[in-house]
Formats: sequence, C-alpha cells, structure tokens
Amino acid sequence: MCHVIVTCRSMLWTLLSIVVAFAELIAFMNPHWLLGFPRSDNASEVGVDLREYRPSLGLYNRCFHVRGDGVRCGPYAETFGEVASGFWQAAMLFLAAGTLVLGCVACVSIFSLCFQSILKKSIFNICGLLQGIAGLLLMVGLMLYPAGWGSEKVGVYCGAEASPFRPALCSLDWAFYAAIGGTLTTFLCAILSAQAEIATSSDKVQEEIEEGKSLICLL
Repeated sequence: MCHVIVTCRSMLWTLLSIVVAFAELIAFMNPHWLLGFPRSDNASEVGVDLREYRPSLGLYNRCFHVRGDGVRCGPYAETFGEVASGFWQAAMLFLAAGTLVLGCVACVSIFSLCFQSILKKSIFNICGLLQGIAGLLLMVGLMLYPAGWGSEKVGVYCGAEASPFRPALCSLDWAFYAAIGGTLTTFLCAILSAQAEIATSSDKVQEEIEEGKSLICLL
C-alpha cells in the first residue's frame, strides 16, 4: 500500500532538488557566462551617437549584436571538438554529468512522497549520496572553466591579454554565478536529504501508518 508522507523537511528537499536541477540546466545552456568588453556600433545616420553593446560568451554559444537586427544568440561550436578550449570541453563533460544526475534525482524526489525506500534502502539516503557526487562533478567543472580563458575564442571577446584564470576585459555574467549557486545548493540538498529521512521515518509517522492513514501530513 502506498503511504503519501508529506513533511516540511521532505517537501523542502524535494522542491530544492527540482529547482537546483533546472538552475544548473539553464546555466549550462545559457550564453551569459562571460560578458565581453564594450563595442561600438556605428549608427546608420551621420551625426548620430555611437551605440555601445557588450557581447557575451557561453560554454558553446554566444550572443552578439548585428547592426539593424539587434542581438542574436546561437552556438559558435557546431561540434564538440569546436568548443573554445580543451578545458571547456572537460568542464562541459563534468557539468553535463552533474546536471544529468541532478535531473534524475529531481525525478525520483517527486516519487519520494509515496515511496520512501528502494530495495529496502532509503530513497533519501540514496538521493543524498547522488547529490553529493553531482556537487563534486559540478565543482570540478567550475574549476576547469576559468582555465580555458586563455583560448583564442575568449581573446576575441575579452582582449589579447586574456589568460587562464584572468578574463582581462571581460566580466563574469549571471549564468556563471547561477552555476555556482546551484552547486552550493546541491550540497545543501545532500544535507537536507538526511533530515528528510529522519522526518519521514519518525515515530509519529509510524503511529499514523499503524492507524491506517494513507495520507500523512506533518510539520
């Protein structure tokens, strides 16, 4: 029989697990990792002030300004081998692996409301372990990312002085910070999973199960 068990701690863990998976996926696919130095766009009419814009560069995509057509975004690398540097290729692999694990945990966390164990093993403990592993994968990916700032592609956006761990004229954009925030939250989820396990296996929950209740809601 399926017992739906909802507690504040288990619900918080489930919601954070879903949010962090989406946050990492959005950050991974977004072109706003590096914000390039300001460029000037000549206006179409003589005597009109120059318009300034800043292109952005992601792991495999970019955003740039096209005169008369505004900002366009799209991939600069058609294949994995065309990614800006070997460090970014490695970073993408680690970030993609971590995000994939988080996505799987997010899906499983939804079913944790009804099933609290898999093969007699706590679903919260298993997911917490996977989230810890995902956090380590994401952390390695984020550490590899700035090592690729010395690539030729980054030099076009950040200036010739760009080098590993030194973005020169570029500044870090919001997608990079979103990835960092998601990584930190991943470790928080791994810790909360233990609290969710304690909350759903408490004596009060067991008492309500013995009373025949199928829907159990506790603070």
